[in-house]
Amino acid sequence: MKTLENLFLDELADMYDAENRLVQALPKMAKAATHEELSDAFESHLSETEGHVKKLEKVFKAFGKTAKGKKCEAIVGLLKEGDEIAEENSDSPTINAALISAAQKVEHYEIASYGCLREWAEQLGNEEAVNLLQEILDEEKAADETLTELARERCNEAAQGNDSNGDESEEESRTNRARRGPATLDRGQ
Repeated sequence: MKTLENLFLDELADMYDAENRLVQALPKMAKAATHEELSDAFESHLSETEGHVKKLEKVFKAFGKTAKGKKCEAIVGLLKEGDEIAEENSDSPTINAALISAAQKVEHYEIASYGCLREWAEQLGNEEAVNLLQEILDEEKAADETLTELARERCNEAAQGNDSNGDESEEESRTNRARRGPATLDRGQ
């Protein structure tokens, strides 16, 4: 019979894999973005995500375990969907809105997962793990809020063709994407 600690460690391994996959995907998302603030937000969150990997390693250690990942099927699926939506909108003013949509789906999954992990760590009486997981949870919520603000204030309006924020024209966007090359996220291999 599984215990709460078994479940916790299993889900922790899932998120460890997810964060490692996101370390690979975020630079591609930053490259695909045509809005500078969105690209910067992805790059900033990459730095946080690399920190999440290290914090998760500390959580494993707090439970006397070595960090190991277990393929996170949810993130694999979300990244595949994000790759498809980015590809479908790559030559369109909707690209940034599409990238935000894909990224927020990932953030919401992470927020739900870290919320559960944090509560379980508290139930298991591991204060170090609680604090580390709360830090990650707070950063994921802040990333989600940043994406919402960018969508509301910049990218959604541009997707409607009402870009009055000094972003690239559609032609500049195509030229810059061609220069950067294709940007796919992660297909879960």
